[in-house]
Amino acid sequence: MKRRCIILLCTLLVCLSAKSRTLRYDVYSAPDSINTGIAVVVCPGGSYSWLDNNSEGRDVGLWLQSCGITAFVLHYRVASVAAYVTGFRILGIGHKYPDMLEDVEDMLVCVRDNAELYGIDTLKIGVMGFSAGGHLSMMAGNYATGRHIIVPKPAFLVALYPVVTMSDKRYVHRRTQRGALGVWRQFNKTMRDSLSIEKHIKHHCPPTLLINCIDDPVVKYQNSELLDSALTALGIKHTYVQYRTGGHGFGASDKKGTNESRQWKQTFLDFIKQLF
Repeated sequence: MKRRCIILLCTLLVCLSAKSRTLRYDVYSAPDSINTGIAVVVCPGGSYSWLDNNSEGRDVGLWLQSCGITAFVLHYRVASVAAYVTGFRILGIGHKYPDMLEDVEDMLVCVRDNAELYGIDTLKIGVMGFSAGGHLSMMAGNYATGRHIIVPKPAFLVALYPVVTMSDKRYVHRRTQRGALGVWRQFNKTMRDSLSIEKHIKHHCPPTLLINCIDDPVVKYQNSELLDSALTALGIKHTYVQYRTGGHGFGASDKKGTNESRQWKQTFLDFIKQLF
């Protein structure tokens, strides 16, 4: 009986981690009366092992919607909690790079193809991400899988308390590194370097808004400083706001974080106004 349970669990994990190409997302369409024509693909965080679909998903979508911005909250593929908490992750079970980047590219194509339906200006589609989702949002503007002939270039990128480096041992967030690369590839220096955003910013990187907090207890704030330096070195138009308080994972919640960190929402709106 015990052996059957183990076999059943293994089978379930494999099914959960199957390379499904079904694109999953929630749409928060801007009301016609206040529609700005702007759209944002939202990438919640979760160490590439799960997704925070509340503070960094639903709350963000509802807030953007109230601002006349259509939000597409993306449920991109991750390693899965089951693969993370059990020893079965050692077998390679669970999604990893480039699955999540493929999903963002597919989402950008989907938004472009359905722009008329939602009243979206195809030149005003951006990507916003939180924590590991912030890493993903930066990949969306600087990496390409080559699966599509043309992937719409994001008009802007927003990264909140993002994971940035996968190779700098002083600042790397190990759980995200493991979630993105898998148990074995995390030991591959070439792979770690390849997903270290600060090393792969392109000259065509879209305008970027970067926000984090010095008191972040999860992702060391120096991650954002590395990204800020890389953007500055290439002359990429960007805004970097560093708060002293707010911690990590506050998303668009009215309760998480601090009064200081919750100012990021107005900062984003100001950033968008300057762009458009």
